[in-house]
Amino acid sequence: MNESLSKVPGIDLSIEDAPETIAGPVARPRAWEFGTKTRAGRHLATLCTFVERLCAVVLALDVLVVFTSVILRYFVHHPVDWAEEVARGLMVLLVFLGGATVLARGHHVRIDFFCALLPRTWRAPALQIGGWVVAGTAAGLAYSAWLLLEDAANVTTPMGLPQWLNVLPVLAGAILMTAVGVANAITGATRSTWLTFAGCVMAASAVWGWNTFLDQFSIAPWGLLPTGFIGGLVLGVPIAFVLALAALLYFISDPSLPMIIYSQQVMAGMDHFVLLAIPFFVLAGLVMEVNGMSTRLIELLVRIFGRVRGSMNLIAILATAFFSGVSGSKLADIAAVGGIVVPAVRRTRQDPNETAAVLAASGVMAETIPPCINMIIIGFVANISIGGLFLAGIVPAVVMALALAIMVVIFGKKVDPRTAFATRKPLLRLLGGALVALVMVIMIGKGVTSGIATSTEVSAFAVVYALVVGGLAFRELTPRAIAGLLVRAASMAAGILFIIAAASSVAFALTILQIPAMMSAGMLALAHDYGRVAFLAVSVLIMIVFGAVLEGAPALIIFGPLLVPIAVQVGVNPLHFGTIAVTAMGLGLFSPPFGLGLFATCAMTGTRVEDVSRRMIKYLVLLAIMLVLLILVPEVSLWLPRHFNMA
Repeated sequence: MNESLSKVPGIDLSIEDAPETIAGPVARPRAWEFGTKTRAGRHLATLCTFVERLCAVVLALDVLVVFTSVILRYFVHHPVDWAEEVARGLMVLLVFLGGATVLARGHHVRIDFFCALLPRTWRAPALQIGGWVVAGTAAGLAYSAWLLLEDAANVTTPMGLPQWLNVLPVLAGAILMTAVGVANAITGATRSTWLTFAGCVMAASAVWGWNTFLDQFSIAPWGLLPTGFIGGLVLGVPIAFVLALAALLYFISDPSLPMIIYSQQVMAGMDHFVLLAIPFFVLAGLVMEVNGMSTRLIELLVRIFGRVRGSMNLIAILATAFFSGVSGSKLADIAAVGGIVVPAVRRTRQDPNETAAVLAASGVMAETIPPCINMIIIGFVANISIGGLFLAGIVPAVVMALALAIMVVIFGKKVDPRTAFATRKPLLRLLGGALVALVMVIMIGKGVTSGIATSTEVSAFAVVYALVVGGLAFRELTPRAIAGLLVRAASMAAGILFIIAAASSVAFALTILQIPAMMSAGMLALAHDYGRVAFLAVSVLIMIVFGAVLEGAPALIIFGPLLVPIAVQVGVNPLHFGTIAVTAMGLGLFSPPFGLGLFATCAMTGTRVEDVSRRMIKYLVLLAIMLVLLILVPEVSLWLPRHFNMA
């Protein structure tokens, strides 16, 4: 399986791949992109290793701060005022320093589909240019962060701390990203490497000179923003840096905007307490997986449903749905389930391509199962109740899961479940593992929907539960394994949150360009002329397209704040619209020909995209029908929130 990961260009999920990362020792991360053959490379590797471990410590401290705050508030009745500010400051440190180590490992999400369409002789120079673009974008962020640091010298936070303490990690992380970007670009340097560097410098100088000395014919900022975005995608630049580049070009080319605002917007995009739920839920899910819970649960499902037609694919659907209520990350869920189910599928001599298609379709289905990261994101950016969104997503997910289950049973074959696993665990151990996980899922759901605690506080409690109760129940966690988990979780969280930070700067630029106002007028006219169903249909199309091209988080960050207010104006409940948007985004994310989720699923299951795509068509059609049903029947998503008086 690890070999298959390396065959998918631009998609490396080694931090969350392979069965051994789920039920055994934590997998060693991929080597540094820049190599360690030179003295400078070894020094940079040592620094990145230190920073990676520092981020793991920061994540642990963040969990401790929030958990302590929960205990003091709800059990001792002595709330503390400093906890939220400290937790947010630690998150800034995690995101920007962690973002640099993710770049060093080559783990940032990217799409190489467009680069692969270029003529073969153009691909290597295009990738080299992409490397220089990453370094240049990070340098631009570092320059802006330096200006912000100078501006914050005499400013204090609400708690009385110097504001520069929050800005310093942004500057340090941007400088480290620049160093890593340059090191990545010159690794194995050839003559063409320096030629592409010279070309990048000449192109940047030409644009600057044209806009400076021929200002009457200058290229407008609104033209450079999409140019940077499209160019970054074609060059295979990581998604986070595609977004950061597009915004950077806009800020540089608009003389009315001081560069200091660029880093302000990048920093402001993720400096929010509610977003801490993302790394916490990811960590909780990883802890439960390494505890062996996933292996036990899936083997228990095999014991129960093993003799049903299509049993292995049915179990893949059920297990994906179950783990979605733990980790919040769909790719992590697929890695956990696929790492166990696919080997069992091969042992029972079933088609692994069909199972990979089912896993990808299950990823779409599970997009709305709480605690979904994308639900947290759209709730945050569009000011929608996250607890209400969690409730609104449950029934649609159940309906889609039932539809998928019926299809896999119809098209499936019977297998001998005794051949699925090399060894069989005692039934009591399997039941115990499922019970511990079930209690955790119920705790998360009850905590968020009751309104007793915020999603961030619940997620911190879930981490401690997974460590303490899961550790005592299974006794499979060692201090070394916990340290490895913290490093993996910090890396995954930094990658996700840095995308959110970069996307927020693009959203700010779009706001200045009055894109929200223009889109609002157009969409309102559409709803007025053709009804709100037409508005929803166009919104779904937007989310499918950009969900495939951009990955989930940036698509929701950019279009969520634009579309949700329009939906409310045309009479669509925001919970209903949020559920539709997240589902549509998931459909794009896992759809061929260039849905990132589909590529990732194939990488994790050791299958080929073209083989899986053919088998996935019937599931995509079924999910599209379910999405249309969700649009036409709002009660599918609103019944449960109304039952709990949250709609």
